[in-house]
Amino acid sequence: MNNELIKSILLGGLCAGILDFIGACVSNASRGVTPLRIAHSIASGVLGRAAFEGGAKTAALGVALHFVIALGAATVFNLASLKSRWLVAQPYVSGALYGVAVFWFMQLVVLPLSAISFRQNFSGPVVATGLLVHVICVGLPIALAARWCAK
Repeated sequence: MNNELIKSILLGGLCAGILDFIGACVSNASRGVTPLRIAHSIASGVLGRAAFEGGAKTAALGVALHFVIALGAATVFNLASLKSRWLVAQPYVSGALYGVAVFWFMQLVVLPLSAISFRQNFSGPVVATGLLVHVICVGLPIALAARWCAK
């Protein structure tokens, strides 16, 4: 891997991780869901219900896992962009489409395979909010970082 590719993966993944976590906090705040609860929820992907009994260490695990996922998403996009330069040439379109793809991959593959014990909510407002957050906070930052680093 060259330095530009690594820089793009790190920049895109870290930006997406930060923005997505903020997006989750903002979109869930009206329901009284705290950032700590969100971090525990992420950790529940590997720990199951026990994650909600944990404290700061479990929350830290959730945040770490969140960034592993974001960096993984950035890695996939950047590796794909080596084969299809269109992804970097059209970052707004490719980023938006990638955000949609990441949302559905999380909903239909990652979450069902995890230890999370709650049922997914596919109501219109929940899906619309999730898609919006993933387009703006995940797909676009990853694609724009790839574009910026490719220059």
